Order: sequence, then structure tokens, then C-alpha cells
Amino acid sequence: MNWIFANIKWIMLVSGILTCTMIFPTLAPQAALLATFGATLPEHPLTEIVVRNWGALITLVGAMLIYGAYNPINRSFILLVAGVSKVIFISLVLIFGSQYLGKAGVAIGFDSVVVLLYFTYLLGIRQKQGAA
Repeated sequence: MNWIFANIKWIMLVSGILTCTMIFPTLAPQAALLATFGATLPEHPLTEIVVRNWGALITLVGAMLIYGAYNPINRSFILLVAGVSKVIFISLVLIFGSQYLGKAGVAIGFDSVVVLLYFTYLLGIRQKQGAA
């Protein structure tokens, strides 16, 4: 746990930068779906809106992680929001999209590792606050 505390800034920076790569669906929705899941959705204006918005929201979470890396006062809230967001994505893919694990497995693996790091940090902070 001490390793996580000593490196949380870098954990947030790296995971934030990688999360920001999800700007891709905002720019090229069908290509991003194909790259992430190995499938596309029918081209329709609603698909374009939903997938572009999905990419923008994920990118905002990445930007929050980068911001939080340099602003310790906001870290806990940002890690909680980012962690819950990633848990929701992981859960949705595992429950409804297991056929996409071949392509989405890398994202699921990455998100699982960072969620574990985020929540370990948050539990450690809570324990430190309780001990004080």
C-alpha cells in the first residue's frame, strides 16, 4: 500500500493519459467501436451522438485524473468517480458483452488494475483519517 501512496500522482497521470485516448470515439465513432469491441453499430445519427458523447465523457474522466494528480485536495473524489465509472464499464461488458472480450479485454484488464489501485488508495486514506 505504501507503494501506491508514494506513486499515486504517477498512477493518476498514466491512467489519466491512457483514459484520454478515448477521445477517439468522439472523433471517429465507428472506427473506435471497431477498434475497442471488434464490431460497429448501424450508422445512424443517434449512434453518432451516443458514441461521441461516450467518448467525450470518458475523456473528461481522464482529464479529471490528470488534474487530480496535481491537486491532492481533489484526489479522493476524482478517484472515486473514475473508479466507479470504470467498474460500471467492466460490469456492463462482462454482463452484456462477453462476446466482445476478445477486443475489449485489454481495456477491461487495464481498468481492473487501475480500479484496484484507486480503491486501495482510497481505503488507505480512509484508514489514515480514522487513525488520526
